[in-house]
Amino acid sequence: MKFQIRRLTAALSVVILSATACVSSPSSSASASCALSVGSLYEPQNLDNAGGGGQGAAEALGGNVYEALFRLTEAGAVEKSLVSDYTVSPDGLTYTFVLRRGVRFHSGTPMTSDDVRHSLRRILAGTSTSSRKNVLDMIKSVDAPDDHTVVVRLSSRSISLIYDLSQVWIVNHTLADPKTAEDGTGPYRLASWKRGATLTMERFGGYWGAAPKCGQVMFRYYTEAAALNNALLSGAVDVVTSVQSPDALAPFSDTSAFRITEGTSTTKLLLAFNCRRAPFDKPLVRRAVSAAIDDAKLLRSIWGERGMVIGSMVPPSDPWYEDLSGKNAYDVEAAKRMLAEAGYPDGFTMTLDTPQYDPHPTIAEFVKSELAKVGITVTIDIISADEWYSRVFQHHDFAATLQEHVNDRDIRYYGDPGFYWGYDNPEVSDLIRRSESAKTTQEQTELLRRANHEIVEDAASDWLYLNPQIVVASAHVTGYAANAVQAQFPVYGIDKR
Repeated sequence: MKFQIRRLTAALSVVILSATACVSSPSSSASASCALSVGSLYEPQNLDNAGGGGQGAAEALGGNVYEALFRLTEAGAVEKSLVSDYTVSPDGLTYTFVLRRGVRFHSGTPMTSDDVRHSLRRILAGTSTSSRKNVLDMIKSVDAPDDHTVVVRLSSRSISLIYDLSQVWIVNHTLADPKTAEDGTGPYRLASWKRGATLTMERFGGYWGAAPKCGQVMFRYYTEAAALNNALLSGAVDVVTSVQSPDALAPFSDTSAFRITEGTSTTKLLLAFNCRRAPFDKPLVRRAVSAAIDDAKLLRSIWGERGMVIGSMVPPSDPWYEDLSGKNAYDVEAAKRMLAEAGYPDGFTMTLDTPQYDPHPTIAEFVKSELAKVGITVTIDIISADEWYSRVFQHHDFAATLQEHVNDRDIRYYGDPGFYWGYDNPEVSDLIRRSESAKTTQEQTELLRRANHEIVEDAASDWLYLNPQIVVASAHVTGYAANAVQAQFPVYGIDKR
């Protein structure tokens, strides 16, 4: 799925690299025998990021095992990856991609245009469950005139097509089931996956690009944040992909052993409403709930002075960002008045479906306490990642839920009434549709700013806060990414000396 939600499809925004990492001689190059151990809370649901693999699949496999035609840099720029060149027709409706030569899948077979065509068609198929399907629905046809050329024809202009193609993994068209096996083109191949324990990758000797620094990478999976942090402290892992609170950073404060840097984050913590279901089908109720929750206090309780309240789905790294935290701001008395006007003077009862991993249960208790002040009684239902994906995301069987969305430019999901939260505003959908057909970034930015104002006015969700992005690294470790990019944790550039 295109959007990434934590545990199901989101990367929380703290990365720690331990001083216990495998160390070679300071004068030597990275050794193929040096193994990196990565601790994570986000085990894949399966191996297919377009078929419910979730954040775990994106985190471990994205960029490491699978690649796309294009890649995003840390700065958010798009650069060529599996294409060597491309052209666009004057009307913007036909893209011709020339594929990079010499690229092989881990099975040893050469990558051809048939594989690219297959990878796009599987996203667009009528039976596809990928959330990228609607983002790419302007693709009318995909043709492969020869082994190294792909022609994509659109029904309407798409200013974001190249950006969106950076999130479509290229899969060998002969791979029977991407959920249970992989055949990508990345610098690592999957060696083994022991469910509930580890996922191991090994350097792929036939990789077309620069060889990765470490010969082996093992992701170790934990179900509790405390156990994950203890694994780092004990040396069981070298890298932790997420920390749940600033308190967890204290053991790593020794500046002689670690470096702490802050990058940019796109991870938004949401209270998502089911806008199809009463009482959240009323914008006034959603605005009241948003006004009843002190987002700034919640952020401080979780992250202290880190992170920020932004008041919308748009992080500062998006070109159309505006600080809209003043809209639907914390105001208990205003919330009570809006509830009364909406027909709920005595409040109502609701169930809040909450993922079981930190910090969601803590946040759920905070929300419950805040809403009690305006007469809303909250029952917290703590559910597993599998249940969230099936019941909430796929079947829309929920009233409200907590979840994180990690990608940039994901405001577009509010233009899709079929998305799990069911927000349906024709004016917003039209603005988002028109922004995609924009001829300039300036035009796109203006249209999406207008859409964002409408979305916030409707309180389509309550955007609680934006996670911080913190990297803590051993003085012996270099080459890690400081900024969060598409929920991935690229390990191929990490060097240990």
